[in-house]
Amino acid sequence: MATRNYTVLRDARRVDTGDPYRPRGGGPALESLRSPPEPQVESTSLSLREVRDAARDPAVAAIAPVMPTRLIHPFDADAAAASTAWGVSAVKADESPFTGAGVSVAVLDTGVEAGHAAFAGVTVTEQDFSGSGNGDRQGHGTHCCGTILGREVDGTRIGVATGATRLLVGKVLGDDGSGDSDMIFRGIQWALEQNADVISMSLGFDFPGMVAGLVAQRWPADLATSLALEAYRGNLRMFDALMEMVEARAAFGQGTVLVAAAGNESRREVDPDYEIAVSIPAAAQGIVAVGALATAATGLSVAAFSNTFPQVSAPGVGVISARVGGGLRALSGTSMATPHVAGVTALWWEAMRTAPVRPNATAVAARLLASARTGGFVDGTDPADRGLGIVTAPLAPVS
Repeated sequence: MATRNYTVLRDARRVDTGDPYRPRGGGPALESLRSPPEPQVESTSLSLREVRDAARDPAVAAIAPVMPTRLIHPFDADAAAASTAWGVSAVKADESPFTGAGVSVAVLDTGVEAGHAAFAGVTVTEQDFSGSGNGDRQGHGTHCCGTILGREVDGTRIGVATGATRLLVGKVLGDDGSGDSDMIFRGIQWALEQNADVISMSLGFDFPGMVAGLVAQRWPADLATSLALEAYRGNLRMFDALMEMVEARAAFGQGTVLVAAAGNESRREVDPDYEIAVSIPAAAQGIVAVGALATAATGLSVAAFSNTFPQVSAPGVGVISARVGGGLRALSGTSMATPHVAGVTALWWEAMRTAPVRPNATAVAARLLASARTGGFVDGTDPADRGLGIVTAPLAPVS
């Protein structure tokens, strides 16, 4: 019987120990009241019969076929035109009394050049899930990390949360920018185990690439599309199940806020109606989906490439940040907008930890969304394209 590769999400609390005297009815429900969920990601090869059998296991929260992923490729920008890291001031990080001190940030991407001057004084923990080794030979991950917490480089402030000193880097995309869904889920599990306060993901699931790959293997186009759709649907449900567990963990402690890029597939410069909707992981329930903004003569505008239906938006055109090999470079994309949101989330974590009531991830995410600004956009901006507005750093202590 043919088998396929699957990712299996379990709740480790519900794994059967084989104790014959453990109650079969109500045991897991009672356990869920005592302790937070423990996401456990496994990779395995299964037949369809084995998939059905596994789905009946009460410890299994979700099963999804492994499918290809890719970084959300940015666009090169004119560094001369983008002479300053304008996003830092646009989200008002330069006006905030908070710096992200004490906050742990995880970035799941192509790795990081930890020795770059932008990360001086930062404790960087790396974990490779791609098989290509730690470090960043693509450049995407280093740029994203720099926007979140990078220090000054050549006199230019590039980071939003410049006081954050703990950076967790999960390399879930190889040196060519490709990976698979299993790498991402294992990366998220690792970041949760490392007690990350924020997880930033500037990547997407490669539905067209999966179809093309199957067709190249002589699959009929309709069958290849159906199989890719099944994998996409399964992985969306996997993310939803994982996020239910992440949100439940917040009730037992601080928890984690996940942010992800909306994607760069829209082409409004071709036709205003040429808009592609947010895809996974950004489309999953509980993940903050991020769109990209540019500056125009009359205010902020939605980038032509930015996918529609994000929850919030942030600067994503002409963003200056760390370049592999040293120095700075300017890039554009929702990949560049997402780390602005991750950085602002770190500022909100610090701000809310100064409040009388101990915060959790649900409260931090609520503040992040509620504080988004709708002023300053060009007339006629569609709310579906900008979401709730541009994210804004906390400007005063939280009472």
